Amino acid sequence: MSYSVEKNIIELIKKSENILILPSSPLDGDSLGSALSLYLVLKKLNKKVSVATSEKMPEVLKFLPNIDIIQSDLDLSKDLIIFLDLKNTSVDKIKREDLDGKLKLTITAKEGKFNQEDLKVEEAKSDYDLIITVDTAELTQLKKLFDSNTALFQETPIINIDHHISNNYFGKLNMVDIMASSTTELILPLIELLENEMDKSLMDEDIATLILAGIITDTGSFQNSNTTPKAFKIASRLVNLGARQQEIIQNVYKTKKLTQLKLWGKVLSKIQTDEKYKIIWSSVSEQDIKDTESKVDETADIIDELLSNAPDSEIVFLIKEKGEGVIGVSIRTMTASLDASKIAEHFGGGGHQKASGFEVKGKSLIEVEYETLKYIRKVQKERLSQ
Repeated sequence: MSYSVEKNIIELIKKSENILILPSSPLDGDSLGSALSLYLVLKKLNKKVSVATSEKMPEVLKFLPNIDIIQSDLDLSKDLIIFLDLKNTSVDKIKREDLDGKLKLTITAKEGKFNQEDLKVEEAKSDYDLIITVDTAELTQLKKLFDSNTALFQETPIINIDHHISNNYFGKLNMVDIMASSTTELILPLIELLENEMDKSLMDEDIATLILAGIITDTGSFQNSNTTPKAFKIASRLVNLGARQQEIIQNVYKTKKLTQLKLWGKVLSKIQTDEKYKIIWSSVSEQDIKDTESKVDETADIIDELLSNAPDSEIVFLIKEKGEGVIGVSIRTMTASLDASKIAEHFGGGGHQKASGFEVKGKSLIEVEYETLKYIRKVQKERLSQ
C-alpha cells in the first residue's frame, strides 16, 4: 500500500456526495468500528452517508457509538423507468387499468402503431456515487446486499479498505495492508490525511473509541499474534485522543450473560481432540442454542478460550449451526507454518494466517465436521511429515 493510494482515496471521497459504507460479514468489532468511524468522519465533511448490513447485530457490540444508524437494507431507488421511442409516431393517449394485482398500461399512437422494439424498461440507478467496503476480503462476504444489488457494485466506484491476506483487490482503489492488526488501524492515518487536506479537525472521542474497538477485538485485547508494536503505538494515540478503553473491555470481555455461560458449558462439554495431529475442536448446534436460550453470536470468544487453554494443540476449530441451513466454521492456528487462511480458502472462505473461517450451505453439522477434520488431518499429515 502506498501513500499515493491514500491520496487517491481522499480525492475520490472529496468528489463524492452520497457515500455507502459496507462492513463485512460476519459483523465484528473491526468491521463495525471501521464503518462507524468513517461514517462519523464523513458526516463532519457534510457528506450524505449510509451504513448498511444484512447481518444481525451482535448483542455484545451494541454499545458502540452510533450503532443505531446502521440500516438493515440498502436505500435504493425503487423506480421502474419505461422508455418509449417516439421517432415514428407520438402518443395519443395512455390508459391505466388494475387487473387482479397487475397494472396494465395501454398506449395508443396518434398515427400508425408502437412495436415492442420501441419499448425499453430499466430500473432507476442508485443515488450512491461511492461505495466504501471495510474489512471485506471479497464482495460475496456482503451476502444479501451484494447478491440482490450486483448492478450497484458494477456501476459505482468502490474503495476497498482491508487487512486480510485473502483480499482479492476488487475495488477501484484498494487500501489493503496484510501487516495491519485490524482494518481500523488503517482508518486512523486516513482520517489524519483528511484533516490535513480539509484543514479541519475531525477526530473525537467516539471516533477514537470505534477505532480502538477494532484493534482490541481483532488482537484479542493485544494477546493474539497479530499484535504489533504499531498496534500498541496507535492504541496509545487513540487513548490520548479520548478513546474509552475500559468501556470496550467491560462490554466485550467482562460482561457475560448467563445464557452465554450456559452455551460455553455446552461447547466445552463437547470438546474433541486428535493428539496425533494436534487438533482440538467442538461444535454448537441449533439445539444447543435453543436449550440455553442463547444466540449463536454468543460463541464469539469461545474459540480463543479453547486455544489459550490447549497449549499442546496446533489448530482449533469450532463448528456452528447458524440457521437457515448455514454452517459456520472458525479456525485458529498456533504455529506460523500452519496457515488457517489456506484451510479456509479450500472451503471457499478466507481470513488471516492464524484466524480464518468459512461457511457451508446445504450440509449437516456432522457432514461439515467430518469434511473439515478430514482436510485438516491431511494438511497436518503432510506438514508434520516434512
